[in-house]
Amino acid sequence: MKSMHPLRTATALVAGVFLAAGLSACGGDTVVKVEQSTQISKGWELKDLQKAYDAGAVTRDEFDRIKQKLLKRAN
Repeated sequence: MKSMHPLRTATALVAGVFLAAGLSACGGDTVVKVEQSTQISKGWELKDLQKAYDAGAVTRDEFDRIKQKLLKRAN
């Protein structure tokens, strides 16, 4: 078997090291932490509930039951 030129061997070795280093970063810590939250007011929820009722997505009984829960909630 013919031996490789020393420069080619060094180049292949360096390329292998960079490839291994690059692949070792894959699949690392990918946790995303969200610190902000969104709060929807009762008013918006009641408007959305009314739209759902008007569109026929909820019955009158469902509308009344959900509306009462919303109104009783602290906020």
